Amino acid sequence: PTWYMGYVNSISYVTLNTAISVAVALPAAYAFSRYRFIGDKHLFFWLLTNRMAPPAVFALPFFQLYSAVGLFDTHIAVALAHTLFNIPLAVWILEGFMSGVPRELDETAYVDGHSFWSFFLKIFVPTIAAGIGVACFFCFMFSWVELLLAKTLTAVDAKPIAATMTKTASSSGYELGLLAAAGTLTIIPGAFVIYFVRNYIAKGFALGRV
Repeated sequence: PTWYMGYVNSISYVTLNTAISVAVALPAAYAFSRYRFIGDKHLFFWLLTNRMAPPAVFALPFFQLYSAVGLFDTHIAVALAHTLFNIPLAVWILEGFMSGVPRELDETAYVDGHSFWSFFLKIFVPTIAAGIGVACFFCFMFSWVELLLAKTLTAVDAKPIAATMTKTASSSGYELGLLAAAGTLTIIPGAFVIYFVRNYIAKGFALGRV
């Protein structure tokens, strides 16, 4: 069914967006947390202003860009568009958690012979697992409920479930049973995410920037 494909499409681009956003935000947040450079605070504030910008401002430029490069109506198109908002949010959250980790941890790891990436992936990332969980939750939920860019950048193959439900309701009347079933399914991914990161979310509201 059409709504089922929309459901699969939504899960695909939301999961992809969450993975990309957190993967990019981790080293960026570490740089803001551990290093001081010219314009660092201005750059950090600029990232936050991107998060505050309305999606409607970027809808037409994204549409023209993706149409030109052949990415229109693909999962990666929506996922990359959402990173514009999710990466600044993830950087902001993770930087707060990373700043709470003592710098002595970094120095001790280097003294023990760890390279940067060995220390970062094996020691530092597990230390801020709570922050990563919180960042994943907020990135997932924003991408899951965002509709404007998802509808603008897709037509058939990657159309999200919310757009599919709207089209179903407008074209063939209100099929309450079908819409209720599809609406219930839209709750399930968010419920799963909340279940798996519930402990991290609780810590996130007590630590970091949440």
